[in-house]
Amino acid sequence: MLIFVSMESLRQQKVGRLIQKEVGLIFNNGLVQLSVKLMISVTQVRMSPDLGIARLYLSLFPSEQKKEAIDEIRNQSSEIRYHLGKKVGKQLRHTPELQFYLDDSFDYAEEIDELLKE
Repeated sequence: MLIFVSMESLRQQKVGRLIQKEVGLIFNNGLVQLSVKLMISVTQVRMSPDLGIARLYLSLFPSEQKKEAIDEIRNQSSEIRYHLGKKVGKQLRHTPELQFYLDDSFDYAEEIDELLKE
């Protein structure tokens, strides 16, 4: 019997939490300038097994200009990675490549909530 488990290792989880915290601080401290003003939360970070790629899921509020904002964040990923490297350089040997994705689970939950109210 073959059982496939797609669990992150403890190291992946720890590095993911570190990156989540530090990238959140980078956004909150205004180290990256965006043309649209919105609140950015890093909801989840998934690390590749070799810790070379970090997939960051962002929740953006207000949600009117999400597409433009996520494109702008993706364009500035090298700058964000630079700031991240300065903060975690002592803890990590290599700063992972950052890939940003839109986390729309809150919008989906809000939409379901509205449908249930009717």
